[in-house]
Amino acid sequence: MIDALVPVLQKNSLITAFALVGMIIWVSYWLSNRFTQGRFHGSAIAIIVGLLLAYLGGALTGGKAGLADITVLAGVGILGGAMFRDFAIVATAYGADFENIKQSGVVGMASILIGVALSFAIGAVVAISFGYTDPVAITTIAAGAVTYIVGPVTGTALGASSDVIALSVGAGLVKSILVMIGTPMVANAIGLNNSKSAMIFGGLMGTTSGVAGGLAATDPKLVPYGAMTATFYTGVGCLLAPSVLFLFVRYLLN
Repeated sequence: MIDALVPVLQKNSLITAFALVGMIIWVSYWLSNRFTQGRFHGSAIAIIVGLLLAYLGGALTGGKAGLADITVLAGVGILGGAMFRDFAIVATAYGADFENIKQSGVVGMASILIGVALSFAIGAVVAISFGYTDPVAITTIAAGAVTYIVGPVTGTALGASSDVIALSVGAGLVKSILVMIGTPMVANAIGLNNSKSAMIFGGLMGTTSGVAGGLAATDPKLVPYGAMTATFYTGVGCLLAPSVLFLFVRYLLN
């Protein structure tokens, strides 16, 4: 049975990768709903599982491509490559309606720019404090602090090493988890109880999964508003980090 199945999975490696990712997502959201009532977002659990599997794949095979080094899972390398990643980002951006964001006013739109700049600056300081001096590496890690999507996009555009890109993903994941856990704790103190404040909050924090999970634990009705500006935040980060912000970092270091 297994001997007959393995060649089929190898021949249809991309479909196998889709099935694996789908199973991981299904299990992750089940764990989220079953054990945390949605407070710890399923997407964050899926990312953690993905990172662990990538580590195990590399440890077992001695390769550098994670699970893709396992022959039957070679399609993961295609599914997780730049083409599908960038396609997903573009698809997300097209799903947002710019007219809706105007509902939050100038403050809501300004929160996106402030959020991207602030997260990037904090990420850059952390990167420098750990001894990084290369503008490409600093920019990539700082972009990861914006979100774990902006980091890889920036790193690929600037030609950063895979190790640095992995660090950017880790930075974004830590931020997502912190936002997810911290949002319900500070919601009352910051007046996070209406659609406008939720949109501003999403613009400042930016991590869609973290904002969605945090707002779901605070008030599920606020989730669409926070997620809306968080989606624009990701797009703005992908535009600014590998261009304007990179040039700014290079100027400061030179």
